[in-house]
This record gives sequence, C-alpha cells and structure tokens, in this order.
Amino acid sequence: MSSPFKGQTGLKRIFNAAGYSFDGLRAAFTGEAAFRQLVLLNVILVPVAFWLDVSRAERAILIAVCLLGLIVELLNSAIEAAIDRISLDRHPLSKNAKDMGSAAQLVAMSMVGLIWAVILL
Repeated sequence: MSSPFKGQTGLKRIFNAAGYSFDGLRAAFTGEAAFRQLVLLNVILVPVAFWLDVSRAERAILIAVCLLGLIVELLNSAIEAAIDRISLDRHPLSKNAKDMGSAAQLVAMSMVGLIWAVILL
C-alpha cells in the first residue's frame, strides 16, 4: 500500500521536493540557533577557503567539511523535532536519540577543525 503523500511524479515531484527542502532550511534557520551559527561560520569559512593558497582538491575538502557540519545539524534538529513530536515526556530512549544527534554534530565539528588544521598547518 502506498502513502497518500507520494502522489506526484516527474517534474512536479521535483518541484514539490525542492519546496519542502526550502521549507526545511527556513524552519532550521528561524528555529535553530545552532543552525544560524553554523550558517554564519560557513559565510566566513567558505570565502576564506577561496582566498587561501591551497590546491583545488584541498579547497574542495575545506568547503565540503563546512557543508557537512550544516548537514549534520539539519539531521540533528530533525531528530530532536521528531522526538519532541512523539512526546515531551522524559524517556531514556528519547534522551539517547537526542544525545546521539548531538554527538554526531560534535564529531562533525571536530572534523571541520581537524581538516582545516591539517590543511593549513
């Protein structure tokens, strides 16, 4: 049995998906301080990556890890929203899910710092 939310095909589906994606970015930007902070960090670091005297491959890696930080924050925020939608009650499994999302973001941001340090130092 298929989902009633999966009715579109072709270009209409692509346009709908793009709209949902922009809605998600807007929700993250307006509702998540951590996402706004990472956007600001990316606004700084991505132009710096173009200014640095590094190879094209190194520049691509510097930019990619910055974008990865945004991706992980979006996923972390989505996990938190889904857990909160299910219940605001404290539950060990809810805590684990939120903590693991936070840990993923810690690892991603550590990777950003490590990659930038390895390439620049």
